[in-house]
Amino acid sequence: MSAARKHKRVAASQPGFLSFQSSADNSELGAGRKKRVNKNKKKSWNKHSDIQDVEEFLEDVRLQERATGGLIADKPDESLFFLDIGETKKKEIVPTGEEENKRRKIQRPLKVDLILQPNSHIPAPKDILAHQQPNAKKLRRKEEQAEHLAAKGVVSRRERLLGLRRAAYAAGTPVREKPVANNNPERGYYDLWGEQPVETRDGFYLEQTKKKLVKRPEKLNEKPSELPAIEVIAPGGSYNPDFFSHQALLQEAHDVEVKKVKAEDRLEKQLAVNRQDLATEEDTFKEQIQGLLEEEEGEEEEKDVTGETAEDEEDTGVVPSAQQEKKTEKQRRKEKADKIKEQERMTARVVTGKRQQLFQLRSIKLELKKRETRTHLRQSQRKINQLAEKTQPRRLGRLKFQTPDLEVQLSDELAGSLRRLKPEGNLLKDRFKSFQKRNMIEPRERAKFKRRYKLKYSEKRAFKAVT
Repeated sequence: MSAARKHKRVAASQPGFLSFQSSADNSELGAGRKKRVNKNKKKSWNKHSDIQDVEEFLEDVRLQERATGGLIADKPDESLFFLDIGETKKKEIVPTGEEENKRRKIQRPLKVDLILQPNSHIPAPKDILAHQQPNAKKLRRKEEQAEHLAAKGVVSRRERLLGLRRAAYAAGTPVREKPVANNNPERGYYDLWGEQPVETRDGFYLEQTKKKLVKRPEKLNEKPSELPAIEVIAPGGSYNPDFFSHQALLQEAHDVEVKKVKAEDRLEKQLAVNRQDLATEEDTFKEQIQGLLEEEEGEEEEKDVTGETAEDEEDTGVVPSAQQEKKTEKQRRKEKADKIKEQERMTARVVTGKRQQLFQLRSIKLELKKRETRTHLRQSQRKINQLAEKTQPRRLGRLKFQTPDLEVQLSDELAGSLRRLKPEGNLLKDRFKSFQKRNMIEPRERAKFKRRYKLKYSEKRAFKAVT
């Protein structure tokens, strides 16, 4: 007899068990005789075991639990049966129209609500996740630690800051005011043509939405150089200049050329060859015969060296290495006493020097005054140098700024009128040099073209290529 059939028989044999299925179905299930199979292996158990009757029994139990909230056999008789004694006569009350409508609304639910009502009497399963919290163990440990610290009288940083904030609020500290709404009629008047725009929105909102400009650093407002963008040439550079102003401009150009010539002469002198360093005929001859007399001189030196070494070996003897002797207790005590005396002497000397300084107050005051004046002079000189550096080109790259040549005409080249004036210099070069002089771009030189590969020449046989 199979286990499923036995389980069904035991369940059905219990007193008071009522099945929702008909007895005819149950009789039909067990009517036919089953084929006998060998069940000595587990594979045959799974293949030939019939558990249909157990599944039907369990489905019947689940159906009773859904429909009635439990097994019908366990229900009391009062919940299954009632005594029909006819209609009870109630006290006839004639309700008004409004009361009748209210009563009907209260007693009769809507059809939509009736459809949505659950038809199962089984309670919903308990949601375990609803009672769980993320990091519950960590939070519980923090609470226990906070209680432990509170018992000792230690206040956490968060509570301390909260207490300070409450104290400040109680003391009347000004709180951040809320921005005035745009639709508030009492807000300030906005001048469309005013110089300073009035910000009507919250500053914090503008900062977070990147609509408020970042405060510009003061250093960016400073110009890289105090020089003007367009420098006015000296009066001597006019097309019809005064004689003295023109001579002054010529003298300035002459000084620039003299400095260049002196720099070139200095460089030539430094690179010039000294005549005394030149080789003479005697030096040349010595250099030529330098390797010819090496063998004879070497043999004589060997003889002299062998004779001297033999004499030295006879005279010299083995000298034992000197070892440092160990100091006695008396010597150590004496060294210690001398060290203490030296320290006392140095301390007394320092004290005496401080006492002597009392009689040197006048000289010390004079020295301090001289030092202060020297410091003020250095500060003023440093400020002057800083102001002068603002008008000078700085070193921005590997190249130094080269001052362009002065655009000046000689006395015989003066035209005297704009119609016959010859232009000097180039406008683009002048603007480029002005950028470099005002520290806006670094000094640079023209890039040199360097061919990477050599040119390849090929002869053509076409008659058109022959010239």
